[in-house]
Amino acid sequence: MPVPLYQAKAEFFRMLGHPVRIRVLELLQDGPKAVRELLAEIEVEPSNLSAQLAVLRRSGIVTATRDGSTVVYALAGADVADLLKAARKILTELLVGQNELLAQLREDSA
Repeated sequence: MPVPLYQAKAEFFRMLGHPVRIRVLELLQDGPKAVRELLAEIEVEPSNLSAQLAVLRRSGIVTATRDGSTVVYALAGADVADLLKAARKILTELLVGQNELLAQLREDSA
């Protein structure tokens, strides 16, 4: 029996649900990067980064190519960058709304 779409979506968002994975995807929006470049930008142990990259690679959201002894990662498609931009927009709108509510609460208590 096929997995319902809503369940597949939930599993997809669960796969994204780690700060290191999100940071990797953000960095890869600028183009392919070698593992050493990712390590320089993300303050985690190499083994942790490797584990998170493996999750992203298994999901198909990133690709890995070997160039000699260097492994280079890239986004599998532009849709991932669009998703990250949408998340940023949603978060910005939520925070603006929270700031407006906070300002209103401060006015009411004055």
